[in-house]
Formats: sequence, C-alpha cells, structure tokens
Amino acid sequence: MFYRPLLRFVPDGTRIHFMRGRFMGLIVSAVLSTLSIVLFFHPGLNLGIDFAGGIVMEVRTEGPADIAKIRDALSAQGIREPGVQRFGAADDVLIRMEAQPSAKATQAVVNKVHAAFDAAQPGSKVMRTDAVGPSVSAELYRNGMLALGISLLMILIYIWFRFEWQFAVGAVVTLLLDITKAVGFLVVTRFEFDLVMVAAILTILGYSTNDKVVVYDRVRENLRKYKTMPLRDLIDLSINETLNRTLGTSATVFLASLPLALFGGSTLSGFAWVMLFGIVVGTSSSIFIAAPILLFLGENRLRREAQAPAKVAKATP
Repeated sequence: MFYRPLLRFVPDGTRIHFMRGRFMGLIVSAVLSTLSIVLFFHPGLNLGIDFAGGIVMEVRTEGPADIAKIRDALSAQGIREPGVQRFGAADDVLIRMEAQPSAKATQAVVNKVHAAFDAAQPGSKVMRTDAVGPSVSAELYRNGMLALGISLLMILIYIWFRFEWQFAVGAVVTLLLDITKAVGFLVVTRFEFDLVMVAAILTILGYSTNDKVVVYDRVRENLRKYKTMPLRDLIDLSINETLNRTLGTSATVFLASLPLALFGGSTLSGFAWVMLFGIVVGTSSSIFIAAPILLFLGENRLRREAQAPAKVAKATP
C-alpha cells in the first residue's frame, strides 16, 4: 500500500521549460557576481576580530545605554578612537579597540574600559572579552582562505571522477558564482566576516554541491535512458523530475535556519542569515546556472557519447 505525501511543492509530471531562461539566468548571475567582486574591494568585508585583530568587549548596562556618555568616559580613560555601538538590545554595547602589543597592555586596556563604565553607567556587566593579536589574526585569515580553496578543489576532484568533465566544470563555476554572491551579501549587510562566516560559506558549498549532484545524476541517468532526446529537453525533464526533492530539501533547511536568524542572538543570527541567503542562491543556481552551463559545454559531446554505445551495439553482428 502506497501513501501519497501530504505536501508537494509542485504537481507530478510538470513540464516547465527552464532552459528557455538560461541566458537571463546567466546574465543576472554574472551581473550580481561582478557587483559582489566590486563590493569586495570597496568598501570591503567587515572583518571580525578573528581576521582584523584587536579587542572586543560586550557590556550590558543598567537600563538603556548612553552611547555619547560612554564614549566620553572611554576618552577620559585615554582609550583612543574606540568603536562603540549598540549590539542587539538597548542595554547591550559593543566596544572595539585596536590590538595591543602584549598581554599586559591588553589587560590594562580592559581595566580602563571597566573604569569607564563604572563612571558612565554604574552597574554595568562585561559579558565577554575577546582579544586577538595581529600575527594570530593574519594566520587565521590565511587558514580560512586556504580552507575555502581546498574545499573547492576537493569538490572539483569528486565531481570530475563521478561525472564527465562538463559536469565538473559546470558545478565548480556555479559554486564560484555562489561564493561571490555570498561575499557580496556579507558586504551589503555588514555582518562580521570571521571564522563563523567561513564555516557558513563552507556549509553553503556543501549544500549547493549536494543539490547540483542530484540534478546532474538525473541528467546522466536520462542520457542513458533517452538516446535521441535533445540535450536541452533532457535537462528540462531532469530538473522537473527532481524539482520536488530540490524544493523540499531547500524548504526544510530554510525553515530550520529561520528561527536561528530571528531569535538566535548575536552569536548565531549572522551565520543563520548567510545560510538562508546561501540556500536560496544555491537552489536557484542549480536550475538556472549549473544546468545552462552543462547545456553549453555538452550539447554536442554528451549526446554523442550517449549515442556511441548504441551505434557500436548495432554494428556488432
């Protein structure tokens, strides 16, 4: 006995002609990725303490924080150009200061911040204090970029061995476009780019790769099943056949991340918002970017390779 699912995002047997919009999809993606690259250089990412170095303190005040009074108190303690901003609730304050040459100097600055808050808003509590030196931040940044590069290389090798080279090139190019859009999103939203965001981008890469492998796997199965169908129609058919699975998985991950974005607090909200953006971009790119690239690269070669075994079999007595 078979049970029908209670919820289907699209009806069975859809015949949507996705490849009709292939040029528009590629153009929009190229424009967004180009703008993201421009934004990466100016104004650039808002580097967090992991990569920029320095001292970050989160302080909770008694009642709403008086930012102007806090700045004056910090200046009176000799702290030059401190970055002071509200951080979530009205009584949460985030203070950023430049990196210090030694642990002793860092502790002295932290003590000055304590004294400034005791003078400006008595009863304040320091919730956390993070300090990263310039050499450590440079190493963390280098290792973070290395992790992203190695991930892309491993994905390329995996898809190259599992599929033909056209699939591998299409997947890696699409993933690069997804990453540039995620970087542009980080620049526009001004979320801090730190190790947590590197983890978010790596998670997006994994999710997006899985989604593309599902579509590509169906394309490869249909290449063997429909020997004479034009590749454009075959890709449309493959996307339609996997559409419910693609949308269902995306919706599940999206709904799981949404509460974290809305109620996760300062630690998790940035990660969750980047995840939500990556889910939307990764799902749409599987249909409107990865599939058109595969069509352009393999329109003649893939179809010839699929028909070759049939011709050989026919010629055999």
